Amino acid sequence: MNREFKILAGLVGAFLAAYFLPVDTPRFQDAVLESLVLVQWYAEEHVLLCLVPAFFIAGAIGVFVSQSAVMKYFGAQANKLLSYSVASVSGTVLAVCSCTVLPLFGGIYMRGAGIGPATAFLYAGPAVNVLAIVLTARVLGAPLGIARTLGAVIFAALIGGLMHLIFLKEARAKSAEAKDLYIEEDERPARPLWQTTLYFFSMVGVLVFANWAAPTEPVGIWHGIYQAKWWLVSAFALLMCYTLWRFLQVKRLHLIGAIISVGVIAALFPGHPVVAFTFGAVALTIMTFFNTTELKEWRNQTWGFAKLIMPLLFFGVLAAGFFLGSPGSDDAGIIPDRWIQALVGDDPALFWGLVGGEGAMPAWLAAAWPVWTNFFASITGALMYFATLTEVPILRGLMDSGMGQGPALALLLAGPAVSLPNMLVINSILGPKKTLTFMGLVVVMATVSGLIFGVVMS
Repeated sequence: MNREFKILAGLVGAFLAAYFLPVDTPRFQDAVLESLVLVQWYAEEHVLLCLVPAFFIAGAIGVFVSQSAVMKYFGAQANKLLSYSVASVSGTVLAVCSCTVLPLFGGIYMRGAGIGPATAFLYAGPAVNVLAIVLTARVLGAPLGIARTLGAVIFAALIGGLMHLIFLKEARAKSAEAKDLYIEEDERPARPLWQTTLYFFSMVGVLVFANWAAPTEPVGIWHGIYQAKWWLVSAFALLMCYTLWRFLQVKRLHLIGAIISVGVIAALFPGHPVVAFTFGAVALTIMTFFNTTELKEWRNQTWGFAKLIMPLLFFGVLAAGFFLGSPGSDDAGIIPDRWIQALVGDDPALFWGLVGGEGAMPAWLAAAWPVWTNFFASITGALMYFATLTEVPILRGLMDSGMGQGPALALLLAGPAVSLPNMLVINSILGPKKTLTFMGLVVVMATVSGLIFGVVMS
């Protein structure tokens, strides 16, 4: 009866929502269009270059990294200083966004990593991005750049440590259950560590340089790397082909055919390297059907992550675009930009006037305003989707509209690391209890950091 009642309630709710949709209002129409614009932009900019390589890496973690190794360095019994240190600075290597890090997080967590190191990695992956931190310091000022760096690294370790303590009982149970599994794995012959390391190094290189963003100025080392990014991607791809042949027994004829085919595609479409990149991913997938059982298992693991994550990501991106608009949009989401600007500004009088307040502004509002602005900036950042580096120009616009230094730091610490699409996927991996705890820790710490930074900078 309860199940049937829930179905009935869901149908009634869907009917009422459809019946009362304000489809004839310009703001609603703009918000719907904006959600589709964001999905299209996400598909063009992030699926092929970010998510596809990340899925392959996550699948490889599930096949080629032994559970005993994961447990040794990231399990409940691992050396805490080592595991949290590595997890907290992972973003200096992985220039990824909050969605691209999800397959990698899922890979290490499902292989036995403890909840603490896994969530430290989940936060640090997109937050400790060297290029983004440099851009922050140059565009928003050195104090914000330094505060973002220190805050992100410290946050990652603190969040991981608190998640471990909060779910200590479950972490110990998971560790105990995994012991039998990785003892059996250790009995199997394993390839040398340097071979596995070189194999993963080649895949991470492809992921990092394929997504290397253009710097703000066409000078310096960052611009040089950007100019050479596709040559670097090609070099890492060739290194990966070598590891596939030497270490994973992929047939030489298959690899030679794939390399020649990708080269031909690159020559036919010289101005569109993404076409050759996509063809290379397809060729790699095809090769997994005609080689070793290990390669087929890699394909199945990769496909498993894609099935789990992609639908939730696209739904989350749709929702983020509907509510808040896409990066660079001008007041296009269902929530007006002026509300966001008024709610994170230094002057509470703007908000008081926006809500139609009459007379003098209440003293309690002025007293609570710093706490509120930092909390709201943290919540907004946790819901918005920021691709790598896009948070800096967006924040520059908000600061020019009156956003304070404290809320700016709060948004920087909460925004790039988490998002609405990110939360939906984390929930599917960790469950609602751990997901809400993780999000709560991010929001609270970002709020406190923003408050402290605002006082220091005032």
